[in-house]
Amino acid sequence: MNQSYPEYWPQYFTATIYEWKHLLLVNAHKSIIVNCLKFMVNERWIILNAFVIMSNHFHCIWQPQLGFTPSGIQASFLKYTAQQFKRLLWIDNTNFLEEFRVNKYDRKYQFWIREPLSVELRTSSVFFQKLDYIHYNPVKAGLSKYPEEYYYSSARFYHLGTDHFDMLTHYSEK
Repeated sequence: MNQSYPEYWPQYFTATIYEWKHLLLVNAHKSIIVNCLKFMVNERWIILNAFVIMSNHFHCIWQPQLGFTPSGIQASFLKYTAQQFKRLLWIDNTNFLEEFRVNKYDRKYQFWIREPLSVELRTSSVFFQKLDYIHYNPVKAGLSKYPEEYYYSSARFYHLGTDHFDMLTHYSEK
């Protein structure tokens, strides 16, 4: 039997804002994440199956495409979004920016907790468990009654077929 396997399995990825600060309460900051994901999808770095952006963390299921590694994608995502957060806060809210000052040997500001969580999703049962976890995050946090009501999530895509971010691939279309 000739069966093909992906170069990389889908990844469940979680990144948390430094010291759990609520940086992502502001929609402009959420848009930085959305724009980065859109770029990665459009440039064929990843297939994006699911995501949710909460006030102080972000979850997604993405799959690296040929020529890209999970660690490279994660590093690019974290670096780009951190640079954009810094740029925006420098303009709009320098007091809040100072809360992210760390003066470490390799950086003056830190926006993400080091070593984000990344888990390979090798079975459909684990994939669907993580998909549900992502979509029910806003419900559990009291931000919506139903997963599809929360705007910064892929739940609406799965429940209603609406991809208002134009970057998602249904897990059945891989």
